[in-house]
Amino acid sequence: MTFPLRSLRFWLLTLAALLALGVTFSLGQWQLRRAAQKEAIQNAIELKNILPALDGQALAALGDVARETHRRVVVQGVWQSAHTIYLDNRPMNGRTGFWVMTPLALLGSDRVILVQRGWVPRNFADRSRLPQISTPAGLVTVQGRIAPPPSKLYEFKGVDLGVIRQNLGIDAFRLETSLPLLDASLLQVGAPSEGLTREWPAPNLGVDKHYGYAFQWFALSSLVLALYVWFQLILPLRRQFRSQSRVQRRD
Repeated sequence: MTFPLRSLRFWLLTLAALLALGVTFSLGQWQLRRAAQKEAIQNAIELKNILPALDGQALAALGDVARETHRRVVVQGVWQSAHTIYLDNRPMNGRTGFWVMTPLALLGSDRVILVQRGWVPRNFADRSRLPQISTPAGLVTVQGRIAPPPSKLYEFKGVDLGVIRQNLGIDAFRLETSLPLLDASLLQVGAPSEGLTREWPAPNLGVDKHYGYAFQWFALSSLVLALYVWFQLILPLRRQFRSQSRVQRRD
């Protein structure tokens, strides 16, 4: 059994429209699910922020420090300044410079945590020149929040063991220094001090971005449906009605 060309074209376009509707609508739903997941993470972060701050002993006793990411911490310890690292090409307030990383030996514990102490501009005339910062000796108090290690940038060369580096992994740094480092870092907060700025951006999970993408996919889905209804249903009916009207006028 064969179908007329017009009927075959109709069903092919119907199938294409259904596929387009299914894909665009599914992508919109996926973006909404992603937004809901990130909102749940954001709510968890906010709950962590209102919990009491951990001290050094409580921090060292955590079985999985990474699970307490974003939890507030107030610790005392001694800076291990000999192991200070300057992470290059790191931004703050739209400027590029160094993030200064120094391990802190926690008071009352044998553990050490890597602290992201703050940001400092670099000397672009002499890229190997280190900026002037101060690292207090003796016992210090550090306020901050538990954070993942700094994000990894593209490396233009192999493993870098210098003071200025592109990246710093905790596992590799633990082996390099033989320090008993915890599996998370501490993001130090507070007013500028010691030559360092600490205007860290608030965690942004991009929830609004997912809602925007969802709106675009649903709008495209609506457009496909509107075009299908207009060209496949309404226009043929109008042509048929006009043709019948002309025939009736001739009669």
